[in-house]
Amino acid sequence: MIITCNCGEKKFTLPDNSIPANGRMVQCGFCGLKWKQFPVGEVEKTQSITRPKKEVPRPQPVQQKIQKPKKVKKTATKKVREISLYSPEYLAKKHGIKISDANPEKIISKQEKGKVSFGFYSSLIVFIFFTIALSRILYFSQGFIISNIPASEYYLNYFFESIRNIFEIWKNLVTNY
Repeated sequence: MIITCNCGEKKFTLPDNSIPANGRMVQCGFCGLKWKQFPVGEVEKTQSITRPKKEVPRPQPVQQKIQKPKKVKKTATKKVREISLYSPEYLAKKHGIKISDANPEKIISKQEKGKVSFGFYSSLIVFIFFTIALSRILYFSQGFIISNIPASEYYLNYFFESIRNIFEIWKNLVTNY
């Protein structure tokens, strides 16, 4: 049996014996409307019960916004620079660059005049380099040092064992992470 929803949008297929002769309440799965359905082919004794349709409010005409007059931005006049960006006075004052009068092509900066720093990372690299160089020199001359100063054997072994431990820690740190 095929029944049609009262909204007219959907049709449903039901087994013939699912609706008894006195009718049954059914609900549309599409719009949610409920009504009493009688078997198709028999005359309905009562009117179907319908749920009132949901009224969708009509869209109100959109009122046009009253546009306010736009504010006019006050344009400030640009100040004329009293000093040129490339003048020797400005460069000396702002950036610390001094242009010599004798040769305008040659520029002398603060860095050339003042003390030049070696820098932290450069110092660190030099320190590591000298530490590795010292340990390698000690390693290769270990036999000579021990033969001349026998008491140094304990200290040299301890030093190289510490170096091996540090190297092993760094190796494990790098491979595990």
